[in-house]
Amino acid sequence: MANRQDIEIKKRQITILAAGHMATDLNQGALPALLPFFISSYGLSYTAAAAIVFAVNISSSIIQPMFGLAADRFAKPWLLPLGMMLACLGLGLSGLCTSYPLLLVLGIISGIGIAAYHPQAARLVNLAAGDRKNTAMSFFGVGGTIGFAVGPLIASTAVVQWGLPGTLVLLIPATIMSIVVISQFSLFEELEAAGARLKNAASSVVLKENWSAFARIGAMVSLRSIVFFGLNIFIPIYWINVFGQSHIAGAVALSIFSGSGIVGNIIGGSLADRYGQRRVVIIGFLGLSIFLPLFIAMGSLVAATILLIPLGAVVFVTYSPTIVLGQRYLPGRVGLSSGVTIGLAVAIGGGAAPLIGKLADIYGVWTAFASLTPLPVLIFLIALTLPAPASEEV
Repeated sequence: MANRQDIEIKKRQITILAAGHMATDLNQGALPALLPFFISSYGLSYTAAAAIVFAVNISSSIIQPMFGLAADRFAKPWLLPLGMMLACLGLGLSGLCTSYPLLLVLGIISGIGIAAYHPQAARLVNLAAGDRKNTAMSFFGVGGTIGFAVGPLIASTAVVQWGLPGTLVLLIPATIMSIVVISQFSLFEELEAAGARLKNAASSVVLKENWSAFARIGAMVSLRSIVFFGLNIFIPIYWINVFGQSHIAGAVALSIFSGSGIVGNIIGGSLADRYGQRRVVIIGFLGLSIFLPLFIAMGSLVAATILLIPLGAVVFVTYSPTIVLGQRYLPGRVGLSSGVTIGLAVAIGGGAAPLIGKLADIYGVWTAFASLTPLPVLIFLIALTLPAPASEEV
């Protein structure tokens, strides 16, 4: 009975952390939807608008590994609500800005909050997951994916309804989740204590760290994030410019892609727990190497729409296996590993998005999409070189 109760508590912890992930990443998802409003209201150029996205990504990418190191050494549950509140304050107050520099500062604040939440939350998921780390991490990842998906809808609807001050709506989800997390501090403190006991018990065992393999994981996740951001940002534009469809149709296409990603994320975690992370990572990136060129080659709207389903699935099926594999390569630095694989590498994809946009401006949207096709092949080849982790448990 006690064991059953312990399992239920850990499920509750993982669920709260996943919901907090959603409340945090909701802000990242909302930002692209807010840019057109910033452009028209503040008279910004496209370059200036893109700089806001860059400010969020660069602040998050630089600081997130530092928060990961802090989580490994001085882990505290209060980093969770702090991260969520900074993430939503930065973007939630953006609609009240009176100057462009202040808008950039708020973007940086949001990025710092995003950086604070992810490593600590991913570390706690790892501690709570037991021998189901991939499944738990995929569930955690689904929370972030949902945040990315609903963020644009919430932000755009609020701003259309109430004008730019409508961005204040973004404060609500993170505030609610911060209260929930604070109310459950005792559970997370117990989890940290259990993790500390395990660490002390294993202190006599030398934990082998494979930095070379971890560097390859970082490169793979970075390249995958470039593909993801390219698809996530430009699928609606592709539908409009290449297939001559409406804005609504473009949004539906993006929803199909995102929804398939959620399913792929869950499947990837379950398969990795059953067959191993490395095998799922290799097969997933092989699938991406096949489905992305097929998608771009499709001249039929129906065929392209159907291909969005496996394409979205294979982009996300490797999400949790790569995170857990990175943690296993650095078993004594789970927070740092999470900070890199969730934060630093993902931010590189956001930073590459303007370059893809530049290709679209010069050579057209189809060519910009085609430029992504070599990346999955490169990732697949890197994945083939990954060694087996030194230990079975992180």
